[in-house]
This record gives sequence, C-alpha cells and structure tokens, in this order.
Amino acid sequence: MKHIAVTGGSGKLGRCVAEDLIAHGYEVTVVDSKAPEGLRCTYMNAQLTDAGEAYGALKGTDAVIHLAAIPGLTTYTHGRIFANNVMSTYNVLEAAEALGMRRAVIGSSESSYGFYWAKHPFVPDYLPVDEKHPQLPQETYGMSKVLNEMTAEMFNRSSGMQIVPLRFSTIISEQEWPHIVRRLQADAANFKRNLYSHVDVRDAASACRLALEADVPTSQGLNITSGITLSDVETPELIARYFPEIKDIREDLSGYTALVSNRLAREVLGWEPVHTWRDFA
Repeated sequence: MKHIAVTGGSGKLGRCVAEDLIAHGYEVTVVDSKAPEGLRCTYMNAQLTDAGEAYGALKGTDAVIHLAAIPGLTTYTHGRIFANNVMSTYNVLEAAEALGMRRAVIGSSESSYGFYWAKHPFVPDYLPVDEKHPQLPQETYGMSKVLNEMTAEMFNRSSGMQIVPLRFSTIISEQEWPHIVRRLQADAANFKRNLYSHVDVRDAASACRLALEADVPTSQGLNITSGITLSDVETPELIARYFPEIKDIREDLSGYTALVSNRLAREVLGWEPVHTWRDFA
C-alpha cells in the first residue's frame, strides 16, 4: 500500500494530508478540481459525482483518503450539498471496492451530531460527547455525513474493505490561528456552537494517515479533535456558564479538558494531537 489517492487534495486538509503522506514515503495522487501547486505528486482532475470518473481517478492507486466535499452550508444550495457529498462518497467507495482496495478513509464531521448548524439549538445528552452520542442533524451537511458513514458500513459488510470515517471538529490551519486566538480571547461564548471543539490541520492530517495504516475492525466513526477546549475559561466554568442544563457528566472534565472526547481515536489509531491554540496565544 504505497500509492494513495487523496480526493480534495488541494484543499486545506487535503493538501496537508498529501504532504504528510509524501513525507512518510507514500506516492500520492491528488484528485481535485484544481491542481495542488508545489506538491510532488500526480494530479487528476475528476468529477466524483460521476461514477466513471471516480473509477478512473482511483485506478492505479492502492487506497484512498476521501476528503472531497462541500464543507458546510455556505455558498451552495442545500440540495447541491447533499447530492454532491453523498454521491461522491458512494462513487469513490464503489470504485475502491471494484478496484480491489482493502483500505479507505473518509472525511466525516462532528457536524453529524447536529449541534453546529442546528436551526433549533440543542445541547448534548451528556458530556463529553463520544462516538455513541446520537447523531441528530437538522440540515443537509450533517445528514450527508451520517449517510456517508452508513455507506461506509455497507461497503464494509459487502466486501470487508476497511473504511474509517473521521469525524473532524473545526479544522484550523497555522495561518488561521492568530485570528482564532483573538476571537476566543475577545468573548468566551464565541465557540459555544461547536462545543469549543477544534483540531489543528497537521493533527487532522496525521489522523488520516494513521487511520489508513491501523487495523480497524469496524467502520465506526472516530472523533478527531484536540484534547482541550478552544477557550481560556476552564471547562467546569464553561459548562456552568453555557450548558447548565447538562447534568450527565461521564468523565473528569477538570482543567481545560475537551467537551468532545477523542479517547477512541487515541486508543484505536494510536493518535495524539500535539498542536493547540496555546501554541499561538
């Protein structure tokens, strides 16, 4: 497994994933609508909502990290977001199965839990939010991620292909950190909607590689998030101030412990996030 296709490989996370794979000795083909300038890789321009193009883009590679998607609810209509994200994932996984691939990673999202884009805001049933928490999206982006995880489970049952959905929290690049730090220091409520959850793009990239390399027996989604909150207010105070209705606290959340658990990803993948907002404060 030396040649990896990275769909969406010219995007914020995809480019970092491609760079990380190349640094670890992999050959990479980036599949995207635009070329990744400056990367030592093969480039393929493909429309992944077309099954034939998805097959052609992946042909000759050994595994796929599928990150191509419309990210969030801005810019595009809800119907287009849904159709693009669901069909591209189905086509990529069908092509991977047909080509005999045994490993795949797909980009899912903490938005699948429903909190971030909720039209009718609600709070978690319990804290910290782990992978067993109900996924209750109220819009098409989060729902597309739920269906993509179900699609991964189907292909796993069908062919035994190991597919790992990664539920990324808010992904932040090095260039974005100064602005993010200013926002969190300006108002502690700024990141309430995403439960103060975040992950540095470099940590998200290493999670993708480790998910490809690890022996993961099921297609269980994994939370990919920092171990601390995106806040300079300690977690017990955050809960008391912004989530007082949550009484079911299932772990020690002292200090700045995250409200979304990454325990399963650390145990299954051997992954440890190492970059936080405090590096840039």
